[in-house]
Amino acid sequence: MFRHTVMFRWSTASTPEQRSALTAALAQLPAGIPTIRRYHVGPDAGINDGNFDFAVVADFDDVDGYLVYRDHPEHQRVIVELIAPFVETRAAVQYDLGD
Repeated sequence: MFRHTVMFRWSTASTPEQRSALTAALAQLPAGIPTIRRYHVGPDAGINDGNFDFAVVADFDDVDGYLVYRDHPEHQRVIVELIAPFVETRAAVQYDLGD
């Protein structure tokens, strides 16, 4: 298994409605991208100060499955329209789960 994890810190210009629209759009991606094996998205629980605001954790069979997701037109549309305009900071990592 291969995992992609990304975290966002929202810009002050983002609104709760925009964040909800992003969550809804991301939740639709597994139905349209068959290489996604597990997909979890959601806001930070607010327990610790300094955390990022939102995270995506996606699992794939292998790197090739991740690349299909990364380059998929619907995923790219979500990035361009619903993420990039409203994110102040992004951090990501991809790694092999060693399964």
